[in-house]
Amino acid sequence: MNAVRIAWRITRLNFRAQLEYRAEFLLNVAIGAIWQVSVIVFATVLLARFTGMGGWDSSEVLLIPATRMLAHGLFVLLLGRMHFIGRQIQEGRIDIYLMRPMPVHRQVQLSYFPTNALGDLTVAAGLMVGALSRSELDWSAGRISYLVAAVVGGMLLEAALFTALACASLRFPAADYWSRWLEELLGTFGSYPLNVLPKAVGGFLTYALPLAFVAYLPVAVLTGHGHDTGVPYWLAASAPLVGVLTYLGSRLLWRWSLRHYTGVNG
Repeated sequence: MNAVRIAWRITRLNFRAQLEYRAEFLLNVAIGAIWQVSVIVFATVLLARFTGMGGWDSSEVLLIPATRMLAHGLFVLLLGRMHFIGRQIQEGRIDIYLMRPMPVHRQVQLSYFPTNALGDLTVAAGLMVGALSRSELDWSAGRISYLVAAVVGGMLLEAALFTALACASLRFPAADYWSRWLEELLGTFGSYPLNVLPKAVGGFLTYALPLAFVAYLPVAVLTGHGHDTGVPYWLAASAPLVGVLTYLGSRLLWRWSLRHYTGVNG
């Protein structure tokens, strides 16, 4: 509880520090929203010009970017500082964190408040409201609970991927550039059914780089397409659990990598 109070106090101070410059604060929120404009354009074109995609109707497809964006917004808000850890490693800040009594991972997450996450979440919440309002599914308590679990699982899976890259950056600082490549992949292929892609590409984005578990597979289960994804139904339905287990595994990898960290200059 003491650790939680300290984390909350630091977060409040970081947020108040951002508010010292109101124009910059609002600009960062706007940048977070504008950054997602491609997804908004995709959703608009989908609803206006197409009846569906890959055997899914447009309202079902819309749930995929809505789920992915909501998971991404929560990731940026709660765990997204791992995305920029490569820069902190190159600047030698990790060496400073190691000298403090607070765990390094927690210090990284409390290093600043991600104002742009507010813009991300605003767009994501609006898209989710639009997707749910157009959906013809019966939103029972069980289906709503699964959707919430899918969003949390997607957030943890994205955090796990960037944590794994952070582990690589501890040994190879230049690995920070891979995070940009990963972000591009998530933004490019995470917003529509992967069954429209060649099987080799879909298999890579499912088993090698498990992007499919962020939104595509759980939404497929929700909309009744779970048997048409190319993966066993039980695995598709376990997508939220895969996110949790992957994140726990990435944290273990982080601890192991940190113990073997020898400094930015080796």
